[in-house]
Amino acid sequence: MKRTSLVFLTVFVLLAILHQDFWNWDNASLVFGFMPMGLAYHALYTLVATAFWAVVIKVAWPTKLEEWAEGGEE
Repeated sequence: MKRTSLVFLTVFVLLAILHQDFWNWDNASLVFGFMPMGLAYHALYTLVATAFWAVVIKVAWPTKLEEWAEGGEE
């Protein structure tokens, strides 16, 4: 397995574990005076997950396979 694939897999598993935010279930504090901590955590989690998948797509997208499928490369 390539080093890049191993890094992506590790980050993916870490994000899957962090998605289960059991430590925020009983936290009633507010962020910015209106947003519950659990909602703020998931908003930040969503931004981090989006950035992660954008990097995965940019780095690991199979461009050679895509070019072959479109008939551009002999």
